[in-house]
Amino acid sequence: MTGPPAGTGPPTERDRAVLRVGGHECPPGTGGVLGPGRDLARALAAHPRAVVVPMTLGRDPGLAAAAAQTIGWAARGAAPGDLLLAAPLGTTTHLVGWLRAAVARALPGGGDRAALLVAPPGGPEDDAELYKVARLVWRHLRVPWVEVAFLGGEPGVAEGVDRCRRLGARDVVLVPAALVPPPRGAGTGAAGTPLGPAALAALVRRRAAEAEARWLRDGDDGLAAPAHHHDHDHDHHDDHDDDHHHGHDHRRQAPPGHAHGPLPETEETLKEAAAHGR
Repeated sequence: MTGPPAGTGPPTERDRAVLRVGGHECPPGTGGVLGPGRDLARALAAHPRAVVVPMTLGRDPGLAAAAAQTIGWAARGAAPGDLLLAAPLGTTTHLVGWLRAAVARALPGGGDRAALLVAPPGGPEDDAELYKVARLVWRHLRVPWVEVAFLGGEPGVAEGVDRCRRLGARDVVLVPAALVPPPRGAGTGAAGTPLGPAALAALVRRRAAEAEARWLRDGDDGLAAPAHHHDHDHDHHDDHDDDHHHGHDHRRQAPPGHAHGPLPETEETLKEAAAHGR
């Protein structure tokens, strides 16, 4: 890591491209989102000064590390600070806040209605994390049921709807837990994605600006933190499997790109996170 030259001022938007990379929470190919491998490598070749924003809401912890590897390879012939990696869009703590707001809007008053959180499947731990998120969403809302289903995975959406009805739900509302719209099905309602288009664009700009400020302040391009964080994830899983399934605190403490301090997860940030869903 090499610091910025003395006297370097904040670059303009024309100086640095903002590239978005996605995984199972925001599939590549949708709305200009790139895959973290070859797609990103080609884009970096075309944009020698860029900041890369991982489009994860907290359930794709390997995305930033994969992007960091690609950026590191592309940066071998670049000047220090030409290529930056931003922090992910959010953590699972933010996701809980966004989904609480979405469920509260979709099921005002509760009653005999169920929220079915739907998302594309990831790895086993990523999928298990969604069940934890669902439990935390349910805990603080007056909603009888918050269940989980996967688009193209198990349990599928039809199976999830059937489970809700067997539990006693009269109405079932599909609530996306990723940046993928839910399917339209007979007998179910559907909510919008956790972040609307304007809120999503604003959050991407914010993460890009934070990465720029971090480089100018600390000389930190954001590439070291995801690799260390990803390795720690695997080590923690091997040595403390039970704790890993119940905590995941190490993922939230230091989001990639925040090597000098974690994002504060306070009640205020949760309120801000929920507001983004409007």
